[in-house]
Amino acid sequence: MLTRRFIFICFIAATLSPFGINAAEEKPLANKDIETQKQLARLLQDQLPEELETLAFNKVGSAQFSVLFWDIYNSHLFTKSGRYEENSDQDVIFKIEYLKDISADELIKRTVEQWQHLKYKKSDYEAFIPRLKSLWPNISAGDSLTLYRNNQSTEFYFNNMNIGVIDNEEFYKLFLAIWLSPDTSEPELRQSLIGVVSK
Repeated sequence: MLTRRFIFICFIAATLSPFGINAAEEKPLANKDIETQKQLARLLQDQLPEELETLAFNKVGSAQFSVLFWDIYNSHLFTKSGRYEENSDQDVIFKIEYLKDISADELIKRTVEQWQHLKYKKSDYEAFIPRLKSLWPNISAGDSLTLYRNNQSTEFYFNNMNIGVIDNEEFYKLFLAIWLSPDTSEPELRQSLIGVVSK
């Protein structure tokens, strides 16, 4: 009888002790965090959330590109820190919201022209052209095209729906250089995107 009572008391003490409570709570929380990450990964295979803060990304800056009297698109740059660090391996989301129609062929043509402006060799980008032709759709006013740089890959989203990936770190650098390189054709737009206030 004394032995049973002693075992019962030890069991109650262990259950009520801070260590027993913490251990019971910690494991479900860890499992919950892992499951949340898995759910997020599954979500990003299909679409981006409307609010990018859901992914713990913060806006670095925004800019509008215009030609003469026509507004062509709005662009937005996001990182997790809310700062852009050049030549870093930080994850980046770059979203373009189009205000004018543009065909996929014209979009690729303009992209190549910008790479040429940046003095890239044809051999630096020509291997990516067929993949871009298979990914990018014709754009109508109101559509968005988003790049999500995640580790070494570049995911593309059309109106927040995943349309494909390019698994090449060099492509990410080439593509964002159009807007973020110090040698970009639109230096004021770059300053606005990276959060530099013009004096």
